[in-house]
Amino acid sequence: MDAGSSPDMSDIRIEPIAAAHIDSFHRALDTVAREKKYLSMLEATPLPQTREFVMGMIAKGNPQFVALIGDEVVGWCDISRHFFPSHAHRGNLGMGILPAYRGRGLGRKLMETTLSAAQQTGFARVELDVYEDNSRAIALYEKMGFVREGIIRRAARIDGRFIDAIGMSFLFDEDGSA
Repeated sequence: MDAGSSPDMSDIRIEPIAAAHIDSFHRALDTVAREKKYLSMLEATPLPQTREFVMGMIAKGNPQFVALIGDEVVGWCDISRHFFPSHAHRGNLGMGILPAYRGRGLGRKLMETTLSAAQQTGFARVELDVYEDNSRAIALYEKMGFVREGIIRRAARIDGRFIDAIGMSFLFDEDGSA
């Protein structure tokens, strides 16, 4: 794609992640991580670890969706259920979108799909931390119904610079509705 053109968003499909998507997911994850602006990781974990993570998410029934153009992953959103039984009603949301596909509504579509699946699988609370300088993501999370709960001071240190994060949560009503 040349620098002046915008990708055609009508060709994007959102699907549950499958084993066939892992290599492309790994490439997308690495691209976003190497921007050193949005994710805790600064590069993707090695492919075998990424494969193990994805297959574990599938085995556990955790919601994980990818946005695809053809067979290429251009974005993802997932919710990892907390390990301890007393916290199993909670999950941590992670997501990323390749630069060329940002600001076009894809994040909202991915989150709607993933939150709906989380609700159907019994989550009561979804949490996330977002760097305080990521205003676009914060605006999206607030539009989706996430509420700020606090500041995590010096949450990350990237290239010698500390970055605070905002802890946010989304609660499903006790009857399971949003």
